[in-house]
Amino acid sequence: MKKAVIFDLDGTLADTIASITHCGNLALSRFGLPSFQEEDYKRFVGDGAAMLIRRALLAAGDGKLSHFDQVYEAYLKIFAEGCMYQVKPYDGIVPLLEKLKHLGVRIAVLSNKPDADSLRVVEELFGKGFFDFVQGQREDVPRKPDPAGVYRIMEHFGLPASDFLYVGDSGVDMRTGKAAGIFTVGVLWGFRDRKELVENRADAVIAGPQELFAYL
Repeated sequence: MKKAVIFDLDGTLADTIASITHCGNLALSRFGLPSFQEEDYKRFVGDGAAMLIRRALLAAGDGKLSHFDQVYEAYLKIFAEGCMYQVKPYDGIVPLLEKLKHLGVRIAVLSNKPDADSLRVVEELFGKGFFDFVQGQREDVPRKPDPAGVYRIMEHFGLPASDFLYVGDSGVDMRTGKAAGIFTVGVLWGFRDRKELVENRADAVIAGPQELFAYL
């Protein structure tokens, strides 16, 4: 049996798209830029806050990204306060995590969401200390799909790649896990579709949280 599971956060553990959409649109509106729907933000997310804002600005017609510095700064401030807006765990996630802990499997979070916001979301949804390791985007660690964050978790747990599963909802997640030599499991309840997961070489794709146990 695997000894540890690394989870993505947005679109995997937690349905956060309402908060991202709400905060993104507030930041854009401050500078007279158009708003977008949740389905649009599902395409914008995945590569960190800076890339999210770049994609939103390009979609808004700011091809030269002339508003980037202003909108990005506004977004970070707004999101620091609003990152829990309508956020909730996906159905079946809490029972999945509780069973993993009961089995003695260590659990970690690796996200491209800013580190402080990642920690806040995880602690408010699941409780402080529930996860064995939580890491969001930090200046001293390259963001996913660079495997540096995975390596930090492997070192922290003192376990080889063969003892891990990596679980996420996007091509970025699949590339992250593959780069670290870990068995990758793509989930279909998040922000992206099966095609993206398969094209990025997911080792397995699941439709519900309980299906993960087939790969432990």
